[in-house]
Amino acid sequence: MAKVINLRTRRKQNARNAARKTGDANAARHGISKIERQTIDAETEKSKRHIDLHKIVKKEDEAE
Repeated sequence: MAKVINLRTRRKQNARNAARKTGDANAARHGISKIERQTIDAETEKSKRHIDLHKIVKKEDEAE
């Protein structure tokens, strides 16, 4: 006897698999995933902010 399957569930699984396959192809084509790109951007912003906080700013009155 054949195994009974739910067609709606199977259709959703196929749609998820197709979307995953497309996403993997896009990730491979563009190099890095969105999460990695966001992580790199966040680290870069944090380091810029850290450097800006430690800059010494002289007032114009003191410079003359």
